[in-house]
Amino acid sequence: MSASTAVGREPRQIVLDAIAHLDHVLPGQAPIHDFVHHNTLHGFQHLPFEQALAEFTALTGIDCYLPIERFREFYRQGRISDAELDAELARHFGDDIESVIARSGGRPVTLRALYRLALLEDISPVSPAQWSWQVGELGVLAEPEAAAAWRALLAVLELREPQLHAEDLLDLSAEQAEDWLSGEGDLRQRAAGVVDECFARIGHGLSLRGLLAALTGVDVLDQVRPILIGLCASWLDEGLAAWQLPDREGLGLYRAWRRNLAFDPSGFFHDLDDWDDIVAALPDDAADAVVQQLQALAIPEQRWSGYLQRLALELPGWSGLINWRQTHPGYRDGEARPELADYLALCLILDRAFLQTHCRTLWHCDARYDKLAGYFGKHVYEFFVRDALFGGGLPEYLVQACQVQIADGGRDKSAWQGLAERIRTWQRSPLAAVGGLSVYDHGWRLWRICRALGLNAAEIAQLSKAQLLHWLSASDGFDDSARRRVWLGAYERHYRDQVLQALHANRRRGRWARRDRRPSAQIVFCMDDREEGFRRHLEELNLDVETLGAAGFFGVPMNYRGLDDTAKTPLCPVVVVPAHDVEEQAAPGTAPLRASRHRAGGGVVRGLADFIHHRLRRDPWLAYPAINAMAPLTLAGLVGKALFPRTQQNLLGVAAKIVAPDLKTRLNFSATAPTPATPEQPRLGFTDLEQAERVAGFLRNTGLTYGFAEWVVLMGHGSMSRNNPHLAAYDCGACSGRHGGPNARLFAAMANRAEVRLLLAERGIVIPPDTYFIGAEHNTCDEDIAWYDLDGLPAERRSDWLNLNEQLRHAQRMSAHERCRRLASAPRRPKPAQALRHFLNRAADFSQARPELGHATNAAAFVGRRAATQGAFFDRRLFLISYDPTQDPSGQILEGILLAVGPVGAGINLEYYFSTVNNERLGCGSKVPHNPTGFFAVMEGAGSDLRTGLPKQMIEIHEAMRLQLVVEAKIGVLTEIYQRQDGLRELIGGGWVHLSAQDPDSGEIFVFERGDGFVPWQPLPDELPIRENSPDCYRDAVEPVAPMLIRQAGVER
Repeated sequence: MSASTAVGREPRQIVLDAIAHLDHVLPGQAPIHDFVHHNTLHGFQHLPFEQALAEFTALTGIDCYLPIERFREFYRQGRISDAELDAELARHFGDDIESVIARSGGRPVTLRALYRLALLEDISPVSPAQWSWQVGELGVLAEPEAAAAWRALLAVLELREPQLHAEDLLDLSAEQAEDWLSGEGDLRQRAAGVVDECFARIGHGLSLRGLLAALTGVDVLDQVRPILIGLCASWLDEGLAAWQLPDREGLGLYRAWRRNLAFDPSGFFHDLDDWDDIVAALPDDAADAVVQQLQALAIPEQRWSGYLQRLALELPGWSGLINWRQTHPGYRDGEARPELADYLALCLILDRAFLQTHCRTLWHCDARYDKLAGYFGKHVYEFFVRDALFGGGLPEYLVQACQVQIADGGRDKSAWQGLAERIRTWQRSPLAAVGGLSVYDHGWRLWRICRALGLNAAEIAQLSKAQLLHWLSASDGFDDSARRRVWLGAYERHYRDQVLQALHANRRRGRWARRDRRPSAQIVFCMDDREEGFRRHLEELNLDVETLGAAGFFGVPMNYRGLDDTAKTPLCPVVVVPAHDVEEQAAPGTAPLRASRHRAGGGVVRGLADFIHHRLRRDPWLAYPAINAMAPLTLAGLVGKALFPRTQQNLLGVAAKIVAPDLKTRLNFSATAPTPATPEQPRLGFTDLEQAERVAGFLRNTGLTYGFAEWVVLMGHGSMSRNNPHLAAYDCGACSGRHGGPNARLFAAMANRAEVRLLLAERGIVIPPDTYFIGAEHNTCDEDIAWYDLDGLPAERRSDWLNLNEQLRHAQRMSAHERCRRLASAPRRPKPAQALRHFLNRAADFSQARPELGHATNAAAFVGRRAATQGAFFDRRLFLISYDPTQDPSGQILEGILLAVGPVGAGINLEYYFSTVNNERLGCGSKVPHNPTGFFAVMEGAGSDLRTGLPKQMIEIHEAMRLQLVVEAKIGVLTEIYQRQDGLRELIGGGWVHLSAQDPDSGEIFVFERGDGFVPWQPLPDELPIRENSPDCYRDAVEPVAPMLIRQAGVER
């Protein structure tokens, strides 16, 4: 919000508008049990990728690219080539990149050469100590030629090698000081300028808290944070805390806190200056309190928006979650209704109280913008000294002198001026290299450039000072951010060309471009990249199996309530609000006694868990005798968990089934009344027509409208592991971070109904009578497959199902075998059965921080027929979405697919990207110190910000690159879709996702260039290696494997 937009509005409206704007800058992560992957920079997605990252970094100070050294390591490994760097430089700078900036030995030196040098070499300045190390210890000037070039360069630049040590400045002559400070002007004027610059930043990236920290090293957030976190955690708690903030339901955070202040037994706040007066004057409404506190701090109105933004970003996890809850009022009926105004009001009140105490103690003035500006307007030398001291970079002798002055209380006013003069003398000396030409900056960097360009002393001597400084200016124009943009583009280009080369080489090698014969089975998996390997191994075993991929909610969004669930759960993409309820119920004919035992036993199991995990830690009188009595069992359980995790888990499962016996269940999904179904008023079940429409829509989307096999398996997926707060992050993103098995079960049940098949036939989709749909769920952690409604399987088909299940069990073992190579603690070169046992134990191990690796290494998505990718090895890095362009000449089906899967794939990819490039700030760091907080998030210890993003253990092997989306379609169709859909233009045109297209008829490949549209892609001259099977592709490899071909029966290559 600009300053001008605040003019002419009421103060309250300025605050409300500023709070609404915060939705664009705060993290948008849901409570952790509803974790769904999304673009971490969602509020900046309307901007081009590069601009978004630059603005986000300017706002938060958070870096959003991999370090340059990491890219240089990829270059050394051959993961980035010279040709790819040149192509990216040309794309960014056009024809200017070939301009000549100098001549060396008669040969031209181009801007490309200079920029290539900046990419490959470290030409950053050095400190005096670093320069001494380079010369004295590393001997960079030991060779005569290097030393001569160095002397020639210094001569051209008119620089001398300084022989000073920092403490030599203590005995500096007056003449030398005057020489360094010549042209400097009045020191008081300069110090006043520093004061003005700092106060101009208040509300523009700096708060009064930040100002105090910059001038004293004291951060009042350290005092405010524990109070604020305790209040917010108690207020947001979803069942973990023993005590919750009284009156939180009816009053909200701010009002409930005000009411409970009267009962604060500690009296802690009353030691703060003006605390009683501050509290007594508080208004009843939180937004009004924000206005009051901003006015009390004398923050100019035009800076309120920026000031509140800075305040919210001090603890972005907490403020982001409160904002998410505020913008999702339907979350958890009956829970507290958070508002960001409440949080900001508390921040301002607590900040003001602590700032007031510190400011009065230090400077005898109120914590107000105008008062502090007035004070330091008169004490500019004190400000200058404090700013230099706590900003860092002063030599030790000056640090000590400043600390003595501050410890003395600053009573000697003339001492501040003396210190300011000494600091400025240091800053203007050759040692500090602040302003003017410097050996350590200009000299060192230009020497590195000249040496890399191959210039000798004679050639350097022929250059002018202006020429050399022009080189440096050009190099500086290609700054760190621009360099990393080029590196990232080259890195992505390298992988893109590998993928497109594989698709080009694999053309006409894959099966099922058309179903000329009937498959033995068709298995529809989620588009998830983790299923790519599973599908590949299954297809290598049985050439008659066809696999397909789609979003894992299978086109049936619903509010699902399992047999033992206490509440409904939406199973669909987060952008969809279901209008239908589906319930799991005991199957007809279930014995009443068995059903009663199940309900009672389930209550016992849940009650025992609550007693052990919650009541014991809340009740000190009960805890002591109960823990002593349970000690033998606890010891046995601990030994079992540590040494035999899978065995213990199985025994607990058997015990639970004895207490609460399993029931045969069915889904209640058919509507008994034709009442309208809306998201606001969901209806139980689907009508026959609705069921047919959803089944038909899904089958058309995947191209499965003819050639049905006898078995059609809908394979949902989820992930189960222990002691893992981020469990939802491993689950199905298309099901809002939950398991997709119920959706697979529902779709199969719908598709098997005679009434639905009759309606499908009227729509041109004829399913043979012997085709049987069945739902299942794949556990991507331990590879287990759970089947649904097997008791309804016709007896004569049982043997066929057993045969299919055995083939899937083979794929389970091989999938586990392939995954082992990327895990450091997994066995090396295991047998497939051994690999599967490893993951079974891994999933049951409560100490395992890496039960599986989730979507790590995801890098591309292919939308098209399986024939285009089947027969190639993609190392579990592709999202595979089935689509038949021959059945969709207009692109209508494709448009719906891209609108559905585009945001899902981009959300997963971008969250992994940002959590990888800066895991401490954009991810949530290591899992090891995490503590679950209120069942809604994790934090480190008991007093940190909420940690958002992905943990380190999920991204350690991830390759941070944007998604390569390849679509099998005509570029004319894709162009029309792109022009119609704002969401796709934002993602693709903004560079958040890269798009390529493969013509379904000719196989020609096109790449979408931003600003230019589709341009032809030229195949590389190298042929891809071919292997006999998948294990031959990844054998002994621990790093990512480039795409290659797998030998296909009846195909020469």
